Amino acid sequence: METGIPAVRKGTGMGRKIIMGLIILGLLLSAGLLLAYYQFNELLQPPAASGIVSEQTVVVPQGASTVGIANILKEQGLIRSSGAFRAYTAYRGLDSSLKAGEFSLNTGMNVPEIVARLVQGETVTLSFTIPEGYNITQIADRLAEMKIIDRDKFLELAATEDFDHDFLQGIPKGPDRLEGYLFPDTYKITRETTEREIIAMMLGRFAREITPEFEAGAADIGLTVHEAVILASIIEREAQKDEERPKVSAVFLNRLKKGWRLESCATVQYALGEQKARLLNKDLEIDSPYNTYRNAGLPPGPVASPGSASLKAAVNPADVDFMFFVVSEDGQHVFSRTLNEHNRNKARYIGGL
Repeated sequence: METGIPAVRKGTGMGRKIIMGLIILGLLLSAGLLLAYYQFNELLQPPAASGIVSEQTVVVPQGASTVGIANILKEQGLIRSSGAFRAYTAYRGLDSSLKAGEFSLNTGMNVPEIVARLVQGETVTLSFTIPEGYNITQIADRLAEMKIIDRDKFLELAATEDFDHDFLQGIPKGPDRLEGYLFPDTYKITRETTEREIIAMMLGRFAREITPEFEAGAADIGLTVHEAVILASIIEREAQKDEERPKVSAVFLNRLKKGWRLESCATVQYALGEQKARLLNKDLEIDSPYNTYRNAGLPPGPVASPGSASLKAAVNPADVDFMFFVVSEDGQHVFSRTLNEHNRNKARYIGGL
């Protein structure tokens, strides 16, 4: 009589085999997944060998896809696998977060570090410095030489574009409209910064100088803000030392009060369109509203970009009665009250010119 016991034993043996097979399969799958993980993780590591790291500048075009970005990085030797890069960004949900721009990367960065920089938009920054006393043409030339702007586009925008600043109200559009208002300073930009954005940045920096104290100071000496900027631009080009700027300011304001011509060499140089070490007598005869040897009062506009010291000096003149000054070759200012004294100073310090 069959009890069924052998069948039970047979079934139990088959079940054990199945269980063991599943365990082995699970172990193989786990090992495979673990191996795949380590292989994938290896592909995310920096491509630099033996600790040798090289810097690379990467340009990601506007509208570039993740595939395109991965190919650019692979071609420049910054990642080991474009596929691993795409898989990582997809897994992290960052495909649409990669930004365009110019980035500074190196072969010592892994994929997560590169992706983080592209997502944060940490683009390469450029810096440029505009010296005090530059006019708008010199500014455009300097930026064009640095390949930061298109010179013609920059000057056209400066002449015609609208910029929302109170200190520009009433100044007619034209080539000289922003003269004196592009503040001399050091600026940081990216390759994507446009000509208009650069102008707006410089105007915004200038706006910080036009404080209520500046406006009140201009009103106290009988000048509009624009006239104070014109005076500051002349001081910038005439004075050599910051501590002497208030005295230079006083000289020009004293001459204005008496109805004398300013006789500023800086305004003649602006009229000539060039910076000359020494002006000739014929230069002083140039027919221009900027020639303050022939015309009374302030010129129609600034002749350069004044810095903070000159702007402050324009509305805070020294309390002196000087009417003349000369500047020696070593930058020393020599002030005088009378024409005779001035002529003696000219003979002593600049050879009688």
